[in-house]
Order: sequence, then C-alpha cells, then structure tokens
Amino acid sequence: MLEKAFKGSKLYYGWMLGLLTIIGISFGFYLWQFNAGLGITGLSRDVSWGFYIAQFTFLVGVAASAVMVVLPYYLHDYKAFGRITIMGEFLAVSAVTMCLLFIIVDLGQPIRALNVLLYPSPGSILFWDMIVLNGYLLLNIVIGWKVLEAERHNVHYPMWVKPLIYLSIPWAVSIHTVTAFLYCGLPGRGFWMTAIIAPRFLSSAFAAGPALLILLCLFVRKISKFDPGWEQIQTLAKIVTYAIILNVFFLLCEIFVVFYAQIPEHMDHFKYLFVGLQGKGALVPFMWTSMILMVLAIALLIPSQFRQNETVLLIACLAVFVGTWIDKGLGFISGGFTPNPLHVVNEYLPTGPELMISLGVYATGVFILSVLFKIALTIKEELYA
Repeated sequence: MLEKAFKGSKLYYGWMLGLLTIIGISFGFYLWQFNAGLGITGLSRDVSWGFYIAQFTFLVGVAASAVMVVLPYYLHDYKAFGRITIMGEFLAVSAVTMCLLFIIVDLGQPIRALNVLLYPSPGSILFWDMIVLNGYLLLNIVIGWKVLEAERHNVHYPMWVKPLIYLSIPWAVSIHTVTAFLYCGLPGRGFWMTAIIAPRFLSSAFAAGPALLILLCLFVRKISKFDPGWEQIQTLAKIVTYAIILNVFFLLCEIFVVFYAQIPEHMDHFKYLFVGLQGKGALVPFMWTSMILMVLAIALLIPSQFRQNETVLLIACLAVFVGTWIDKGLGFISGGFTPNPLHVVNEYLPTGPELMISLGVYATGVFILSVLFKIALTIKEELYA
C-alpha cells in the first residue's frame, strides 16, 4: 500500500515539497540549538519546561482522542464510524510522533532519551510515560495498517488484531492520564498539584482531537472523491460539544476552589495568567482569547441548527482547537512555573529558534499525516467510488 503515497497530483507533490523545505530549515535551527545548547531558548532556572513540552502536552491529547472513534466503532458497533476510524488512528500516529520529537528537541542532547531504557526507573512517571506513548504509537500503526489492508481486500481484519483494538481503548486514556500525573505529582508547583488535572486533560483532548478530525473530514470532502459522511461529522460534533463544556466546567471548578479557599500560592498563578502579576502579564491576552473562543464554541455547538450548518461548524471547531491549544499549549506550562515558589515572576516567552524548531516538528507530523491520509484516501476512493 505504501506505493500509493508516491502517486499524486502536482499540488500533492508541491505540498509535500513545501513541508520538506520547512523541515530542512527547521533542522538547521535544531543544529544551532544542538551546538549552542538550550541557552538559545527562553528557558531559565525558573522555567525549565517551555514551548516544546507545552506542545507535547497538547498533542498527547490529540493522539488520545482517537479513542472517540475507535470505541464506538469497534466496541459498540457504530458502523457509521467505519468510514473515519482509520483517519482517527492515523491522526494518532502523527500526533504521537510529534510528541516524541518534542521530547527529543527539549532534551538538548537527544542521546539522553536512551537513559530511560538503559537505566529504567519504574518509580518515575517519566518511565511510564515512555512506555504508554511508544506502546500507543505501535498499537495505532499496527491496527490502522492491518484494518486498512483488510478493507482494501474486502475481507475481515485478522482476529489477532481485535485484542489490540480493545487494548488501545484504555491505553488511549492512559497516555493523557500519565502525562497529567507528570505535573500534578510535583508538590512545589501549586498550579499543577490538583487531582482535576487528569480530567481537564481528557476533556480538552476529547474536544480538540475530534474537532481537528472534523476539520480534516471537511477538508477531505473538498480535495478528494471520498466523503467521510455527514452523519459521522455530526456525531463527532456532539462529542466535541459535550467535551468542551466539560473542559470549561472543570476549569471554572478549579478557579472557584482556588479563590474561595483564598490560597495565595494557587491564586497567583491564575492572577498571572488572567490579569497579570507584579506588572507582568504577557499571556493575559492569550488566555482571555482562549476563554472567549471556548465559550463561543459552546454557544455555536449547542443549538442543533447551528451545529448542522457546515460553515458554523467549521468556525466552532476552529475555535475549540485554537482555544484549547492556547490553554494547554501556551498557558498551562508557563502558568505552572510563574510565579516561582518564592512568588517571583520571571516570565517565559519562546524565542525565534524555539518557534522555528517547533514549526519543523509540526511540519514533520503533517508530512507523516499527509502520507498516511494519501494511502487511506486512495483506497477509500476505490472502495466507495
């Protein structure tokens, strides 16, 4: 099936060449960081995790969201999702790959990643994060490829794949839960030391991931002869609606508890993010934009007549995706480190090289997704023509 990725229009080849160009330029910046060290980033003694780890955190959620199509299709026999389940699994493959790449670029010296294997520490959450991420990547590659291959030949997928499918469902939940535990197990960081981090992560994941999948489905309808199906898109839209409502509710619960209890250490983090602290508030406009976008998305998604309008649905899904990205991919990490345990505000902002390297990682993920989608769509067009 891989040969199908090498056949396409001039537009397809131009798209892939553009991505490779971005990856090449970004790799040049990464070589600069590799030689000069993380000093070229905005990281400091107070903020040791920055934009790279923030993107990792967000993309873990995008990867985990594949369970929102896998579970109804394989476990509850919701046959409508048969058209888009492969797309969800391949999106997970791309997202996990980007997660792993963001960890590599954050390490400075990539060879350090082998320390997790050479000196395993089962008492460390990082060790288990490595296990669940790589395991989930392998599961989605095997399941997606074998199911698509079976679909191509109009036969049932091998029976040995079924246990892997069932295993992938709790595994999807585990990757974001374990990632949440990386943060809420740090007693020196009040912003993260709360049990609601895992539910917040999962709710935002089940909003952002399906929202992105809806956008991809709408895009696929425009550029190919394969129609993912309006029923499928509308079912995903309902999932996004409930998930984004839960995400905002969990955030408001956290804010209420923090300010009702008047916990200074916890309040300062929220003050920094939403109103600024000690005269510094670089993230304030971003966080309010995030809240406005998520509330706007809820207002657009709840009425069925709005949700069934393709243009409104497109706007709502963009609002969900961007809003949750700002919350997790920008504010969550900085908010946890600022102010520091001594209540001193040392702001973190990503530098140009950080952004360029991150752009390269995203371009790599999009390149992988484009290859996988090209294979899947070519086969789907043959089947549903």
